[in-house]
Amino acid sequence: MQDTEILSALTIEKLNHSVATSNGELDILKGINLSIRDGESVAIVGASGSGKSTLLGLMAGLDQHTQGSIRLYDQPLEQLDEEGRAVLRGQYVGFIFQSFHLLPSLTALENVMLPNELKGDRSAKDRAQSLLEQVGLSHRISHYPRQLSGGEQQRVAIARAFASAPKILFADEPTGNLDSKNGALVEDLLFELNQKQGTTLVVVTHDPELAARCDRQIEIHDGELKES
Repeated sequence: MQDTEILSALTIEKLNHSVATSNGELDILKGINLSIRDGESVAIVGASGSGKSTLLGLMAGLDQHTQGSIRLYDQPLEQLDEEGRAVLRGQYVGFIFQSFHLLPSLTALENVMLPNELKGDRSAKDRAQSLLEQVGLSHRISHYPRQLSGGEQQRVAIARAFASAPKILFADEPTGNLDSKNGALVEDLLFELNQKQGTTLVVVTHDPELAARCDRQIEIHDGELKES
């Protein structure tokens, strides 16, 4: 099946996830059913500890769920081992973390180049320079993460996430460590790049303004979903 024929970027059916604790199994997610359309933007909201970040990680194939089905661009994640999920992420997925996760020994340019360099893409440098220009950091390409502000580091992280032109971008509290000015700038960048590239956007956030800009808001309460 060709990607152009797939209406859903992500389909989740009867998803349950639990973890082992000293007091036995702890249910984190319960009976999750969700479909996200290709190109859609969705905010996942809820109280701390409700399972938002756990769900995001499972959708991105960063961890293996306990029961149910997650299909990412028609690929069932439960049928893939860790290596298979990594290959799928390389094909389709971008990820932005609250804590940036930039490599301190690499410059801004080198951090953004890295995903495509690992694929052997000879245009990695040109692509990285273009994206850093789009996020307003063309004057900071030779700076290391320690030389950048939090807002600048997050913009580098956004450029890196979009470097491989992912079909779906997962963002875990992308404005959580930023002040209001930088948070607003990062929000604008996310949606601008989302619209330019047609990327599906799935955001975990406590920020009501960021959530309101998405096409849909989905709330997790005690491991269960409800649409706002």
